[in-house]
Amino acid sequence: MKQKLKIVSLCDGMSCGALALDTWLEQQGLTWDNIEYHAFEIDKYADAVSRYNYPLMYRHGDARNYKNLLGEDIFLLMGGFPCQPYSFSGKGKATEDERDLSNLIFDALKKLKPKYFLFENVPMKKEHQDRISEGIGVDPTMINSQDFSAHHRKRLYWTNIKIDGWHDLNQDVSLKDILEDGFVDRDKSHCLDANYFKGGSMKMYKEKSRRQLVFDTEKKKGCRQIGVADIKGYDIIKRVYDPDYKAPALTTMQGGWRQPKVWDKCGAFRGRYKVDGVRQDHKMKVAGLTTQQLEVRTDNKTNSLTTVQKDNVVVDEDKLYWRNLTPLECERLQTVPDGYTKYGMFASDEDEKPISNSQRYKMLGNGWTVAVISHIMKNMEK
Repeated sequence: MKQKLKIVSLCDGMSCGALALDTWLEQQGLTWDNIEYHAFEIDKYADAVSRYNYPLMYRHGDARNYKNLLGEDIFLLMGGFPCQPYSFSGKGKATEDERDLSNLIFDALKKLKPKYFLFENVPMKKEHQDRISEGIGVDPTMINSQDFSAHHRKRLYWTNIKIDGWHDLNQDVSLKDILEDGFVDRDKSHCLDANYFKGGSMKMYKEKSRRQLVFDTEKKKGCRQIGVADIKGYDIIKRVYDPDYKAPALTTMQGGWRQPKVWDKCGAFRGRYKVDGVRQDHKMKVAGLTTQQLEVRTDNKTNSLTTVQKDNVVVDEDKLYWRNLTPLECERLQTVPDGYTKYGMFASDEDEKPISNSQRYKMLGNGWTVAVISHIMKNMEK
C-alpha cells in the first residue's frame, strides 16, 4: 500500500479508537506505518495518555480544527462527541448546551467526506436521537458493552460500517473475572461514568444502582465507613466509622454533632423508607420500599434484647468491607490494556509523568469500550 490511510478522530480522548484500530490493522495485515492518525482532543490528561502510548500521531487540539484536513482523502472519521447535553442524568439541554458538538460533527462529516464514519453517544430522548440521525444520515445501533465485557454500558453508534451480530459471540466475561481482589454481588458492573473519581457509597450503590463497589472480608488501610447514623444533617456527618481503622480527615466541625462518629458496638439495623430524607415508614404501608439502615445509639447503652439478631448488632471480623473499583479494574471494564492510563506524556514535558487516579477514572468513564469498537471496525475494507 503506497498511500497511507488517513484516520480522523474528533474528541479523541485517550485514543480508545486507536486501540480498536490496532486489532483491525492486525486483521488486515497492516501496521501503523500504513496509516496516518489525526487526533483532536483538548483534555490535557487524556491527550497525555494518548501521547505516551501513541507518540507518532498528528495532534490538532480542538475538534474545530478539523478544517485543517479539508481536501484530504479520509478513510475513517470517528468521534464520541460530548454526552452531557444529552444524558438522562443531566439537564438535557441538547443544542442549547455550550458543550454540544453535534453540529460540528454534521459539518465535519459533510466536508471531509470520509469513506467510513463512526460516532457514539449515550441513550437520549427520541427527539434528540432523531435529530442526530438526520444530521448524520443513518439510524444508530444500540450496543450494550456487557455483551463484550463485564460492564453494563448502553451506547448508540451511528456508522456506515456493516455491524455483524454479536449476541452469539459467547464473550461471557463476569465482573469477578476482572477484580484484583475481593468479590461482588453481580455479574456485570454498573455503568462507569466520568464522575466515578468522586467515590461511591452503599446508599448510592443500593438505591441508585450507581458507582460499582467491591466487597471483602479483610481489613484494608484507611478509614472504613460501617454505617449511617440516624441523625439530621448532610450525608458526611451521618457516616459511622470502624474504630480499628484510621480516622477520616478532621474539619472545623462548627458544632451540631459534626465530629467523626466511631462505632461504639451498640445499635440496630432498621428498615426505613425515606423521601427527600424524611421518614415515611411510620405514615404508610411500605412493604418492599424500605432500605436497611444502621442506626447508632448515642447513649452508650444497648437496645432491648429480642429474638431478632439485627435489633442488637456488634462489629466483628465477618462484616463486609467495601471499596471502589481500582483504575486497573476500570481499564479492564473498558477492555483497555492493563496500565494503559497509568502514565502520560504532556506536550510541555520531555519525560513521562504518572497520571492521578482521579484523571484515570475520568478518562475511562468518558472513553469507549474498545472491544465494541473493534467489533464494529472489523468490516471496514481497506
